[in-house]
Amino acid sequence: MKNLLLGLLFLSCAAIAQKKQPTDEELRQKADQIAHKYILTDGHVDLPYRLKVKQFKLEREYMGIPIETKEGDFDYVRAKKGGLSAPFMSIYIPSSYQKTGNEKVLADSLIDMIQAIIKAHPDKFAEGRTPQQVDENFKKGLISLPMGMENGAPILELKDVKYYYDKGIRYITLTHGKDNHICDSSYDSTYTWKGLSPYGKDVVKEMNRVGIMVDISHVSDDSFYQAIELSKVPCIASHSSCRFYTPGFKRNMSDDMIKALAKKGGVIQINFGTSFLDEKARLDVDEKRKKLQAILTEKNLKFSDEAAKPVIEEFRKQNPTLYADVEKVADHIEHVIKVAGVDYVGIGSDYDGVGDSLPTGLKDVSQYPNLIYVLLKRGYTEKDIAKIMYQNVWRVWKKVQAGAEKS
Repeated sequence: MKNLLLGLLFLSCAAIAQKKQPTDEELRQKADQIAHKYILTDGHVDLPYRLKVKQFKLEREYMGIPIETKEGDFDYVRAKKGGLSAPFMSIYIPSSYQKTGNEKVLADSLIDMIQAIIKAHPDKFAEGRTPQQVDENFKKGLISLPMGMENGAPILELKDVKYYYDKGIRYITLTHGKDNHICDSSYDSTYTWKGLSPYGKDVVKEMNRVGIMVDISHVSDDSFYQAIELSKVPCIASHSSCRFYTPGFKRNMSDDMIKALAKKGGVIQINFGTSFLDEKARLDVDEKRKKLQAILTEKNLKFSDEAAKPVIEEFRKQNPTLYADVEKVADHIEHVIKVAGVDYVGIGSDYDGVGDSLPTGLKDVSQYPNLIYVLLKRGYTEKDIAKIMYQNVWRVWKKVQAGAEKS
């Protein structure tokens, strides 16, 4: 009997030893398969404002239908290659509009741009007003273009929340680079409201009532805690990363904030910008930016001046940028999983919004499979990855929908 048991044990061990581990190529093929098998949502793609800026520069109407181009980080061809099926188009309102006005004019023009792109190419793009609609679009092979407003500056009256919901906005980032009439910003040191303003509290309640997700990317820590406490449904951070890796960068979220967000059922969607991912690289970028600014100031030039282009190009040749890589993005995802669990993390790249600071291996929307490959290498299952790709955000979005229906 003893010899029989030893023999069975030997055979079992031999079978395990002979079990073929997937090759690197097989893992990459599986990553690509997963990228196209499931919906892949990205919480923040800044295509609309990039196209609007080009329109300004050309001084004529420029719709920039993004089918295939070498410009920027997003177009249809690259998105299909990368498996991107539901990028949230950022309706970005710069903080400067809080002083100069026309917040609503800009917001409406960017929304109209996205709607025009969908209308011009119904065989490629579609609206994404509900997760159920995106699900149906995905079955048809269409890329959905849901929209989120980055900076609540255009919410000048409470009725504007419903106005923008009706126009397709499905999340609102409460502020951006400066304190606004809704709340304080992580980038500002004024602390105007010590968190949410009285009006901002009403805005959060109205977003809950109407069915717009509350996005706490960009807000100050006090604003964050007050918003998630006040909101009756989960919130999102549409494009933030972990402060654990960038301790001096308050734009990212601390472990306590990630835990608090998860406790209320929310999701943090990881930003791909190098300065969001790596402290050393962030400090290096800041130092070089200051040096370049000093050179331009000495020459009486602005970054946007045509004459500044060769100066900037030469500076960058002499001072190459440090980049994070796809492994670092996976580190941030993994950190959220360790802190809060796999149900509370997603993707919020900030493509077209962080300039040339994108990490190696994730330089545009064609490269999401590289991230999935790294997660597979680290032992994450297809089920885990599907949650990160879209299911976690869908859970929040559906709860926000359900909360609005009860109102």
